[in-house]
Amino acid sequence: MNKQQAKELVQRYNQGLATAEEKVMLENWYMQKSDSLSLVEGEIDFNAIDKTLRTATFNYAGLQEQYTAVATKSIKLWPRIAAVASIILVIAAGLFYLNHNRTQPGGLNASKDNDIAAGSNKAILTLADGKQIVLTDAKNGALANEDDARIEKTTDGQLVYKGTAGNRASVLYNNIATPRGGQYTVMLSDRTKVILNAASALKYPTVFKGADRIVELTGEGYFEVAHNKSKPFKVISKGQVVEVLGTHFNINSYADEPNVKTTLIEGSVNVNGTFIKPNQQAILTANNQIVVKPVDAAGAVAWKDGLFKFDHTDIRTLMRQIARWYNVEVVYEGNVKDEQFYGKIERSYTLSEVLMVLERGNVHFRIEGKKIIVMQ
Repeated sequence: MNKQQAKELVQRYNQGLATAEEKVMLENWYMQKSDSLSLVEGEIDFNAIDKTLRTATFNYAGLQEQYTAVATKSIKLWPRIAAVASIILVIAAGLFYLNHNRTQPGGLNASKDNDIAAGSNKAILTLADGKQIVLTDAKNGALANEDDARIEKTTDGQLVYKGTAGNRASVLYNNIATPRGGQYTVMLSDRTKVILNAASALKYPTVFKGADRIVELTGEGYFEVAHNKSKPFKVISKGQVVEVLGTHFNINSYADEPNVKTTLIEGSVNVNGTFIKPNQQAILTANNQIVVKPVDAAGAVAWKDGLFKFDHTDIRTLMRQIARWYNVEVVYEGNVKDEQFYGKIERSYTLSEVLMVLERGNVHFRIEGKKIIVMQ
């Protein structure tokens, strides 16, 4: 397809005149970011497509019958996009339902009055003397001074440490903890940036002294470590030590997860003596073995960019993420099958909106106060 033909297809799409097959083709271009699309990308009105692909790209095994004919036809016309045809069609159905029909099926009974909002910037800072500061309520500006380190809350909601090596011989430690339904960003004294996910905590010195930079993590954190080849940065978490000189990586070490997962974005990371490369994940198993596998590293850190991202994720793993972000309890009713989910949803959605998207699969929910009942 040449540039003129592509423009004509875009024009038909924007005017609502494109056939089902043409819509699939164009939407697939958008997903793949192909060279053909780049010829006309600036002229495409992708509002609906972009929201669809950023919030509910779900591919379920049990597609509804009414989409089968179109999907089958797409396979014959465009073999390259046959694999995503069904995804696009289910996306369209799910988003139409989400945006235009607030009557909720399957016992999902939340309304504006009893719905649960998404998590937000929330954390508690504990100083070396035990004093606690609720960062959500604290005013912007200076909060405290610890061993020549000035602690500030910035206007964009980050905790920042500014200072020198300090005068004390001993090391002072601070702790920042996020509740369920919260996340927070802290800039350490060496300019290392850490973003904490919900129900997580980080213990760290106000100023790094000695030969190493050592912090302790519980829960999940994304690290952008400031480079210092003479002073390794180490993260201790749930039976493992991650050592770097300066790089970007994510550690998921929640107590209720079966394994600890360390995912490398760039650079090099040493996990309990095993080195991994970018787009690799080191999995510390229950028997203390390190297993390395290739992954989509961007997917592992999608949470920090405001997205739930699932890649053949089972229902129970998925619901643990939702429980932490919305601060709810999850209960399973009856024999709930181990459904697999693929796709992404914005973490800014309310709980009922997220569950409505998930109900496009073979699973249903009921909300009772702060409890979600998962049903087949």
